[in-house]
Amino acid sequence: MSPTVFRAKGFRFYFFSREESRMHVHAQSSDGEAKFWLEPRIELAVSHRLKQKDLGTIEALVREHEDEIRTAWNKHFGG
Repeated sequence: MSPTVFRAKGFRFYFFSREESRMHVHAQSSDGEAKFWLEPRIELAVSHRLKQKDLGTIEALVREHEDEIRTAWNKHFGG
């Protein structure tokens, strides 16, 4: 199960239900995907096929929606 947290600027932000416990979010578009850590700070964990510009856009969106992502994480994973 991969619940969608939000969609923005052509990206879908979501979680994998059974991955790892460190808080993070995945972002995917038709061009590729990335994973960003939220703890201990927001930073890129890994990316596949995305341009640097896209990674900057994703990071900005993660920062903008950080509270929403954290709330969704805690609701989904019971944190």
